[in-house]
This record gives sequence, C-alpha cells and structure tokens, in this order.
Amino acid sequence: MAKIIPLAQTITGGCETKPYVHPEQIVKDVSPADLRGARVLFINMPLRESARPVNTPEGPLLMATRLRDHFEVDVSIIDLNGPVDQYGNRIKDKLWEERVAQGENLPWGRHPTFQEAKDHIQRHVTVYGRPHLIGLSGKITTFKWQRELARFIKQTLPEVFLVSGGGLATELRQHLFNLNYIPELDGVSHSEGDDVVIKIVYDALAIHRIGFKNALNTGKLAPYYIGEINGRRRFVYAGDRPRNLDLLPFGDLELLRTDVFGRKVLEGYLTVPIWSRQANNSSAIPWDDKDVAPKTSSVSSRGCPFGCKYCFRGSQGERKWGVRSAEHIMTELQHHIEHYGIKFHGFPDDNFAVTLDRIRLINNIVSWGTHTRLDEVAGLNATTRGTAETMAKAGCKYIGFGPESASPKVLEAIGKGGHTLSNGMEEVMVAGEKHAFPRSMVVGIRNALENGIHSNCTWILACPTETLEDLKTTVRFMLWQQEYYSNMGHPIDSVNTRMFTLTWYPGTTIINYERVRRELTRVFGITFQPAGTNTSGVEWEPVYDDKFLKYMLELDDATKVLHGENDEPLNFGDMPTDHFLQTRAYIDSGQTLKILDMR
Repeated sequence: MAKIIPLAQTITGGCETKPYVHPEQIVKDVSPADLRGARVLFINMPLRESARPVNTPEGPLLMATRLRDHFEVDVSIIDLNGPVDQYGNRIKDKLWEERVAQGENLPWGRHPTFQEAKDHIQRHVTVYGRPHLIGLSGKITTFKWQRELARFIKQTLPEVFLVSGGGLATELRQHLFNLNYIPELDGVSHSEGDDVVIKIVYDALAIHRIGFKNALNTGKLAPYYIGEINGRRRFVYAGDRPRNLDLLPFGDLELLRTDVFGRKVLEGYLTVPIWSRQANNSSAIPWDDKDVAPKTSSVSSRGCPFGCKYCFRGSQGERKWGVRSAEHIMTELQHHIEHYGIKFHGFPDDNFAVTLDRIRLINNIVSWGTHTRLDEVAGLNATTRGTAETMAKAGCKYIGFGPESASPKVLEAIGKGGHTLSNGMEEVMVAGEKHAFPRSMVVGIRNALENGIHSNCTWILACPTETLEDLKTTVRFMLWQQEYYSNMGHPIDSVNTRMFTLTWYPGTTIINYERVRRELTRVFGITFQPAGTNTSGVEWEPVYDDKFLKYMLELDDATKVLHGENDEPLNFGDMPTDHFLQTRAYIDSGQTLKILDMR
C-alpha cells in the first residue's frame, strides 16, 4: 500500500514551515547567465477526443516564450492535443476507422495511442536534444496520460527533472507523489507558473551541473525542496499571479509551427475556429469555418471572483481577478493580424467583462468572442448597464454564457443563484404557454442578439437537487431560445442543446453536499474525511487511496456518465437513475427536446 499523505499536512522535509513568499521575490535575482544552456521541454496532454482541438496550449506557450526571450533558455513544446494537419484534424487512419465503426463519436479523428505519444517524445528528444527539465501540462482529466508518460520518461531519461503543472498538479499537489499515482515526478507546480517556472529551471540546471547534494548544501534548492517522499526527493513549487501581466510576452505561436514529424500543427490551429457549426465543442453557432478563420486565441484575464460550487479555479488565480491591459491585448491582436491574417480572435476567459473600462479601450480591429455572465450583458443595474453595447462596439461577435440551469432551485444549489437571480423572474411564451425564467437570462440573450452578438449557453445535467421537472425548465429555456432566434431570422440549430454531466473534481465545494459524497462512496467506494482549516470552503476531502485512483482514471470527457464498480452510473441529481440515463441518451443523440415528453 502506498503512503497516503493527508491534504492538511504541511510537508517541510524535516524543516520548519517557512512563511509564504511570492515567486517573483524568489526569482528576482536570476539572470540569463544563470539559466544559459538549459534545455526545457513542455508536453501538453490530450483533451476531449470527440471535439476538434481549437485552443493553442497557452500555459506552455507563455512559459516557453518567457524562458526563451527573457532568459535565453532553449525551449520546445510537444502538443499531444494538437491537430496533425492543416485542416485541424486529429489522427485519421485505420485504427480511427475501426473505432468509428464500433460506434465511437470521433468526427475529427483520434488521440495518439500511448505508444505513439512515447514514440513522439523519443523522436523529439533525438532532434532537439536531451532536456534538463520536462514539464507535463494538463487539466485533472489528463491524469491517466501523465501517469503513463511519466513512467516512460523516467525509464528513458532517468536524469531529467520531471515536474507536473497546471490543473492536475494544482488540484492534487503532493498527493501525486503517492506510489500508486505518479511516483516518477520530482516535483509539482501549483497555481500560476509564469514566475515560478524560472526557479524550476534554475533547480533542474543546478542539480544537473553540481549534483543534488551540492545544490542542496549550497542553498540553491531553497525554498521549494520538501524532502524525500516514497523514495524520491520531492519539490512543491508554489506559483502565483505575476504582479504585472503586461510585463509578460504573449505566447509565440511559432513554437507550434510543426512537430518533429513535419505535421502542420500551427496551421491546423489557425484553420479551426474556436466556435463554429463544425467545432463540436458545446458551442452552437450560425457561422461556418470560413467565416471565422484564420483565428487565434489567448486569455486576456485570469481568475474569477465568483464561487460556482462545481468549478475549480486554483490553476487560474482562484477568485482573484487580474487583467492584461487593452494596450497589451491590442499589440497581440495586431501581431496576429499581420503575421497570420486572422479574421477572429477568441478570449476563452472565465469572465471577460468584470470591468467595462478596459473594454472601452479595445479598438474594433478584428472580430472576437469571449465568455462572461448573462446578468452583466442584461445590463439591468448601474454597474452592468451598457455592457452589451460596449462589447459590440469593441468588436465582440460571440459570448459564451454558463447559466448551467434555468431552474432557480438548481442555480442556488450550484452557487450561481446570486447574480443570475438578482433581477427576479420574467414570464415569456414557450410553445404557446407561459413560463417564467430568470430575467437576467432572458434579457441577456435579447441584449446580445440586438447588439449583433451571438450568445451560446452551456448547461449541466444532474446537479444536486435537480429533478426531472427542474431539467425540463432548462430544456424549455432552450426551446424559448430557438423560438426567439427563429423570430429574429436566425437558424434554430445555432442554439446549443448539448449538456455536460456534473462531475466532481477535488477542490470544488460541490463535495459539501451529502448526496455527492454518498454517490461517490456508493459507486466508486471513495471515503471522505474532514478537510480541516482552509480558505477554499471545501469541508470534505477524499482519502487518497486506490479507490480514488480508480475514479481519477475515469475522468476525461465531461459529457460522459462515469461508471464505477459493477458498472454503476454516477448520478448527483435527484431524479431516478433510469430517468437520468434516458435524458443523457436523448442529449447525446441530439434529441434533447424529447425530455419535455418524459413522465
């Protein structure tokens, strides 16, 4: 049995716990001369196989560009999630054809196999040289990928300094050192990596040049070395928000131009719209690819000041909100227009419109889209009035909203009630009958369209407290959207009727619901313990054992139903399991409106 490290335990490697210091202070005296000669490889993991890869891996791009431009580090990126041709496809071959013939939904091709990914890494190292540091990047849904590839990397490159960063590392942190999880890791880097990655490279190079003991004895490895755990020396790097995002170079897309097999990764990204009819990524849009491509994408703001109970914010600034200035954004857009001839730019921010002052300074030089809240675009109070008009004037053509449900009860249950319900309810006609929905949602959809902005809503199935009648309320809102769009001359298929299935991720407060814990125990055998004192609001944490491991290995596509032992489905909602599975089947087959006929 692997050693289980409780989340509440502070690991100090036998030393006293030291007060937190922002990583900017740790690296402020590191110079290019200190890192010169370092070779770094970032590996971006595969995501959601059924959708086209649309967003360039910005985290690795930002870190790689800064290391190269500011510190003269030799950097490269392997993007295992990226397209393999200029049309934005994943791999299409005989194996893909066989999987499609077996009924799998893979319209854009398949991921590489584990062996193909390993071959890619080996070929890349042969071409670019053996790295001193390899950084694995990915959300928690990439756990099985990181687990498999870490084992391979340490077998073939035992001397490399191997660190996991991003969403997975931020949510699990030192628990990844568990012998059953990813024991090959030398370190994890949680939260934002822009500054702390400099120290990670510094440590990797110091160990390579003078050996671990000398590096430790001379103090070079302070303060992130935490001691030996499960037979390996471990580091936990505490990242944080850079104090001034405008000082960072924007990610150089040329790092993705081609891979070592000559495949046109960057051209594929440019070709594929971030949102279009063909994207298959929970967006329903009235545009074809040619209308909004070439395109690029980048994040303009980090963090989210709100507390949705199903959402983990740790790797993007928690609930702190930070922005790049309009000037910094405009410089990037101008560069992309000049170098790539873009027609559209996507800002996949969590909440782009928290402040209107910045938006007023963005000139309409290219069409763009982003995410924000419906109550902001509804503009029904002094702080949000004019949001839709201001965004449209700046060039916004698309906004993705995340209401997740139209049921007031469910909205309250998942932590979205405050702003969504703050403006009361409004009655509208749906299929010839009156129904009431949150006024913020109704007016927000109307305001967006009246200002020439297409709005897309995403939805979540099987939230705590959700009954079949609650779900029908959400589906009726979809139907109202279709009727409204049709009346305004827009096709009804530009209204999203897909839904995610509620998934629990460690670190999210949805675990505070007894129903959620009970289901996770019933289906996967996961047990829980009090989380202790923390500022996240999470009251319970899992025991990090083999039961939890099995759950982690099931995480990948957020639309699917997770099944545990005895093929039991995981259902956090309050509707019977047979109803839950039937609704999921209707949604997956494009027949979401049939839910209204269920009894």
